[in-house]
Amino acid sequence: MERRFEKQEVDVVVVGLGAAGGVLLNALAKAGLDVVGIEAGPFWDPQNDFASDELYSRTLAWNDTRFTTGQDALQFGSNNSGRGVGGGTVHFTGVFYRFHESDFRVRTLDGVADDWPISYEDLAPYYAKIEQDIKVSGPKEFPWGAFRGPYPYPEREPISGNSQIFRKGCAALGITSSVAPLAILSAPFNGRPPCINRGFCNQGCLPNAKFSTLIHYIPQAIEAGAEVLSDSMVTRIVVNKQGYATGVEFSHDGKSYAQKAKIVIVSAFVVETPRLLLNSACFQFPDGLANQSGLVGKYIMPHSGHDVYGKFDREIRLYKGTPVMAVSQDFYETDQERGFVRGYSLNAHGSRPLAMASLAATNAGLWGKELREIMLEWNYYARITVVGEVLPALTNAVTLSDEKDEYGIPRAQVSFGYGENDRLLIAHAIETCNAILEAAGGRRAFVVPDSAHLMGGCRMGDDPAKSVVNEFCQSHDIPNLFICDASVFVTSGGANPTETVMAIALRTAQYIIGQKGRI
Repeated sequence: MERRFEKQEVDVVVVGLGAAGGVLLNALAKAGLDVVGIEAGPFWDPQNDFASDELYSRTLAWNDTRFTTGQDALQFGSNNSGRGVGGGTVHFTGVFYRFHESDFRVRTLDGVADDWPISYEDLAPYYAKIEQDIKVSGPKEFPWGAFRGPYPYPEREPISGNSQIFRKGCAALGITSSVAPLAILSAPFNGRPPCINRGFCNQGCLPNAKFSTLIHYIPQAIEAGAEVLSDSMVTRIVVNKQGYATGVEFSHDGKSYAQKAKIVIVSAFVVETPRLLLNSACFQFPDGLANQSGLVGKYIMPHSGHDVYGKFDREIRLYKGTPVMAVSQDFYETDQERGFVRGYSLNAHGSRPLAMASLAATNAGLWGKELREIMLEWNYYARITVVGEVLPALTNAVTLSDEKDEYGIPRAQVSFGYGENDRLLIAHAIETCNAILEAAGGRRAFVVPDSAHLMGGCRMGDDPAKSVVNEFCQSHDIPNLFICDASVFVTSGGANPTETVMAIALRTAQYIIGQKGRI
């Protein structure tokens, strides 16, 4: 694609083209705005760039150095943010849950964290629009939350052996389970085939049965007139003397360029978004952009993502089928009898051998003979993955380190530690997983501590002193600067966040379109 790196001022520049950026680019372009999307990584071609290979697929992720500290230092790399057009949607599992009504009212209901400035009802029409746009496959009746189905496309069949084990164990204990709603086709759509259960969702879907913004929203945006600049690292947001954003500076092939814009939207992920804002400090904003509250980079929240394994006397074959095909959210809402607030989802989550072995070694401390014996019989293991809500804490934060990368930007330093409520929740979830596996005929094996789905760092709020953006992701400090990705989350919920990220992005896009010429 020809790139016009010295293009004149545009209406909007979007930094980062993942789940949020792809939605924004498409909606704004279709509304007739002159919009440019800038992405640090490549413009992937699924048929040529994706491979059914665990090692090779790690190139799809953001593997640049990030420093991690804290009592429970987070891991980054192949299990986290994407690098390339499509972002993390290129290698996510396709699990597509709405948040619950309670997720937006945690302070009111449970006396912890903070309420969002928006409600579930504010996002409901955008959830529905996204689900219809991409043809989410799911059950006719979903047992939890405000939305009970049906989904646009029928549920995926058959479910994997690992998911069958999960549902069997849940049934034996009286725990409700369901086939998971997935952004993966169960029937043809728009020239794309239905899923054939290859199981390489995390490696990039070669047949394009799984949704990503790379194959769905970005092509539509380009057709509507948007321009995409890939392999281009945004290094700074430029601000004028009046305190308004005027565009961005970026690097491509070792050269520096500028893109002027009337509106700047940052959708670069929970680590890179604060990093860019802090690195863009200037005379008017010496502590970084959008940071007069001092909260840019603060209150980050992963999900506790512990993997619980059980061993069976017959083959389960974790690698077969879509990774997540069954779920229970019976433990999602607060139950005071458990001794903690909030809750979690349980995903029947398959695995491939390299991921299973490497995480067992690095996270669970299984080495040598013990690890070898596990892997020799790895087909006999089943796995349940926790998606546990983590409460926000001011000390969990993204800051800038003293070391700079090849672009001259200070590398990110991420500090994290679980709170007492988080630990109680994790312990309860692990015990529930073990009980389900045992009820299905398995034996307790081992637990791999893990985390996923990083959120927070530029939280929404009505009070500029206690938040970074308003309910439409508009910076309190700079009216024409928007921050729109998972960093605006106030709480983490107990469900995979991608659908909520996309719904927020669509709502933000509609606000910008409605305010055309007035921002």
